Amino acid sequence: MRMTWGPPRRLAGLTARLGLRRGTARTRFTALYVTLFLLSGTALLAIVAVVASGGSRSSRTAPDGGTGQAATAAQAQGRIDELEQQLAQAHDIRSRQILVGSAVALGVMAVISVGLGWFVAGRVLRPLREMTAATRRITADSLHERLAIGGPGDEVKDLADTIDDLLGRLEGSFDAQRLFVANASHELRTPLTTMRASLDVALAKPGPVPEATTTLAVRMRAELDRVDRLLEGFLVLARSQHGEFTDSAHLSLGRLALAALTGRAEDIAARGLTVRENRIDDSVWVWGSRTLLRRVADNVVDNAITHNDPGGWLSVAVRAEGDDAGAVSLVVESGGPVLDQRRVADLALPFRRLGADRTGTGHGSGLGLSIVAAITRAHHGTLDLRARSGGGLRVTITLPRTDGRAAAQAAGTETGVAR
Repeated sequence: MRMTWGPPRRLAGLTARLGLRRGTARTRFTALYVTLFLLSGTALLAIVAVVASGGSRSSRTAPDGGTGQAATAAQAQGRIDELEQQLAQAHDIRSRQILVGSAVALGVMAVISVGLGWFVAGRVLRPLREMTAATRRITADSLHERLAIGGPGDEVKDLADTIDDLLGRLEGSFDAQRLFVANASHELRTPLTTMRASLDVALAKPGPVPEATTTLAVRMRAELDRVDRLLEGFLVLARSQHGEFTDSAHLSLGRLALAALTGRAEDIAARGLTVRENRIDDSVWVWGSRTLLRRVADNVVDNAITHNDPGGWLSVAVRAEGDDAGAVSLVVESGGPVLDQRRVADLALPFRRLGADRTGTGHGSGLGLSIVAAITRAHHGTLDLRARSGGGLRVTITLPRTDGRAAAQAAGTETGVAR
């Protein structure tokens, strides 16, 4: 026999009018329990009152006899009436005492029922709270986790098993998607390499090569390089979304940012950009994949260079947030056109640009900031994109900070990051 937990319509309407529907389910269950108790207790008290007040009062009349007997009967009748009056008064007093005592008991039990209802509702809803907490912990990067709610095979267990089955199907779908992207990107590199080699062979043939052929070959190579960068971006994106790192280590986020700036000095000079005073603290450390976090620093610096005004500016800052157990922030700001803040968040999605003014030089794959977002999430960090009021973009990447002493001990392993 299945039990339905929904309150009757009238009680549900009462709780809605009292504003309890806006509360938690535990509050509503408690209110329902107390309401039912008060209704049943009041009905019981009414029945007791009716029964207590239903005593019949009758008087007896002595049979008619002689004069002497009549006098004696009158005296006896008077005594009987007096006793009946005293008995009725005692009965009324006892009835009032019973009603008052019952009312007091009902009030005390009503108070107790509030605590009892709250406790029982908490025990009944505890599996749901556990399911809610477990579901909140499960993200796209931890779909392998399950609720695994034990207990009898009731409605709550059926719901938990249904959610576990759904998580299993989602995990299979996500894994299939990531595997397809990774395999497709890898397999497509072979024909790209063949096409690039064919162009090189065609241009290396003896004899004069027509100018049109040379121009076409240069354009084809540029497009092939662009597709190659796009496939590499797909591979990095799939790897970061999968969350499996084979090169994790203690890393200095400041050194990664400085290396990204140093490696792009020629591009900065070619566009006439000015690097403002940087506040890079290389004494703060994070834990993560060396390759992916280096890609994060490279991408945000590339974005600041590519989508900037000629002769503009950019700045890079790395600082600690809070104490040793806090976080580390990488902040990259750049000049450029004024952006719409309502659409800036779309830049973290693949192939999203804010119009023609964000196309830059045309060498981007459209995956730069989406890769940054995926890698940041995989490292339990956050990415914040803000349009600057004077034009340009502020990119803030916040990552968990590791223990400084552990990082110092592992500093010897972090070589070749920023030299």
